[in-house]
Amino acid sequence: QVQLVQSGGGLVEPGGSLRLSCAASGSLFRLYDTYWYRQAPGKQRDLVATVTSGGRRNYTDSVKGRFTISRDNAKNTLYLQMNDVKPEDTAVYYCNARAAGSRPYAPGSYWGQGTQVTVSS
Repeated sequence: QVQLVQSGGGLVEPGGSLRLSCAASGSLFRLYDTYWYRQAPGKQRDLVATVTSGGRRNYTDSVKGRFTISRDNAKNTLYLQMNDVKPEDTAVYYCNARAAGSRPYAPGSYWGQGTQVTVSS
């Protein structure tokens, strides 16, 4: 069992920066692929960024060049550095950890509690 506890988030002005953190319990974190998702009001939850257990990263097009996903296996923590944020980045952000090849909502997929990010002047 893995528990994910998120921190960070809040209100930020357009063009500003924010860092989200996701701390994992247990010793299996390093074996999991890890993800950041976001869900805007009235919309589905969408994948934002991925970093695999092997360190391979991927981003959705809308955040490429602005967001950076990283992980520190020694600290069991996943990060999302958000730079040059835009109003359309406003959403609840969720971290996720699961075994490679598994589905996001299948058993054995673990989610953080979610954190609100609001981009507004």
